[in-house]
Amino acid sequence: MIVWGGLASSDYFNSGARYNPATNSWTATTIANAPTARSSHTAIWTGAEMIVWGGGGNNGVQNTGARYDPTTNAWIATNTSNAPSARAGHTSVWTGKEMIVWGGVASNSGGRYDPGSDTWATTSQVNAPFARGNHTAVWANNEMIIWGGYNFSSTDTGGRYSPSTDSWLPTSSAAPARLSHTAVWTGSEMIIWGGNDYNGTNFDNGGRYDPSIDTWSALSIASAPAARYLHVGIWTGKEMIIWGGINGPDYFNTGGRYNPGTDTWTATSTTSAPAVRQLPTAIWTGSEMIVWGGYSGDNGNHYLDTGGKYNPGTDSWVATSIINAPHGRFGHSAIWTGSEMIVWGGAFADTEEHYLNTGGRYNPNSNSWVATTLTDAPEGRSGHTAVWTGSDMIVWGGGDLFNGFNTGGRYNPSTNSWLATSMTNVPDGRFGHTAIWTGVEMIAWGGNDGFNPFKTGGRYAPATDSWIATSITNAPSARDSHTAVWTGSEMIIWGGYNSSLQTILGSGGRYCAQSGPSPTPTATPTPTPTPTPCTGRCSPTPRPRPTPAPRP
Repeated sequence: MIVWGGLASSDYFNSGARYNPATNSWTATTIANAPTARSSHTAIWTGAEMIVWGGGGNNGVQNTGARYDPTTNAWIATNTSNAPSARAGHTSVWTGKEMIVWGGVASNSGGRYDPGSDTWATTSQVNAPFARGNHTAVWANNEMIIWGGYNFSSTDTGGRYSPSTDSWLPTSSAAPARLSHTAVWTGSEMIIWGGNDYNGTNFDNGGRYDPSIDTWSALSIASAPAARYLHVGIWTGKEMIIWGGINGPDYFNTGGRYNPGTDTWTATSTTSAPAVRQLPTAIWTGSEMIVWGGYSGDNGNHYLDTGGKYNPGTDSWVATSIINAPHGRFGHSAIWTGSEMIVWGGAFADTEEHYLNTGGRYNPNSNSWVATTLTDAPEGRSGHTAVWTGSDMIVWGGGDLFNGFNTGGRYNPSTNSWLATSMTNVPDGRFGHTAIWTGVEMIAWGGNDGFNPFKTGGRYAPATDSWIATSITNAPSARDSHTAVWTGSEMIIWGGYNSSLQTILGSGGRYCAQSGPSPTPTATPTPTPTPTPCTGRCSPTPRPRPTPAPRP
């Protein structure tokens, strides 16, 4: 065992020793040509030499080092040409032919040192983890894995670096914290993409979560759509399609199709695509994605009553009719019944703010609209949720300028009629929550009442018109603007924003309604698909009040 360098009180050392356990004896290492005294450096063993590098001493932090040969008890300095910048608190690993150093206080750069040629090559910083020190690093056959560390606060993130491709991948942990992203369920994984961190960073990346093994993996960013939030996302049975959204001042009418089987992206056509917008809704019919409504940043009609039908098989768009279409809006909901899209609620503003209790049923085969009745409809709102039960659309929650609602209604399109949802044991009023349909119940969870976020929720059974509270034991932290998917047996919620703590969340939880059924997963649509809630609406309006340029 060879030890070298270090610090005792205020004294830095450039001395060391070799310990032989067979003889229980020490032999000093020479100080001739040894590196300058230092601590917080690294040392690796090549099979023939010890290489020390970096660290700090009386002369500050260093980007120097040396190779020590115990057979000759001699030092040879490492080349400083193209060496990484001076640092301490970094890590080093040996690959079998190179030493890789990375990180250190306030650094996310590194270098690969080849002792055979005494040369350095810089490690890529593309997709590298953020700067940190006092982390860990291991060599795992063909890649270096770094994890943890400190940069003004501790972190549970990391990265995998491949020297053969000079590229980084995130470690299998949750995707970066975000809100106003989208989430879909594939039948075996939840895929999240895009979103915003509330500090000016918009994401063009995402993650795949496998609940069977409780692990995350990153999505490819090659050919991915531009970073955005307040877009829509749906699952087709084999691809996730995302579309629309906003990135600062830029509104989009672009999108992409992600194939998890090949981990690849394909851009959606812009020919005849709907106008740019944020906060539209989207549903999947079994063969087409229909997007509708939303908010446009142009100087004309901000609140849109237009939409489009996108066919991924032909990569083509057809506009939805505006004849008898509902008034333009955003913060509305949309569900697919198996034959019609029903949109309802939302808001728009002209000389004053309007919260709507109107809606419409759109038939894509006839490209026509029929209005939903106003008789017994819930009061106007935005930021609510909607699910489809197989016979009824259930809307619940949401808010207006002054209130978060705990009211809702069941709409039956065959009779064009509304029934109010029970108020007994109903959860507190809220908006920015999520809701999923299990096959017998709607589960609503999270959200905000305008003052505080919730980690509570309720299960609503339309057959008995009754509510049961969701457990708060081990529940995720309170939040709104998160996403939720139904796996067939569990609800998975993830991400969002805690306004009380002003914290963007990169956490989530899986909720099992123990008394509930395990309905057939709805990942693969058929020519007459089982009606399911629209996963694209799982990122509702973060706040109920519409503004000229809504942000999360």
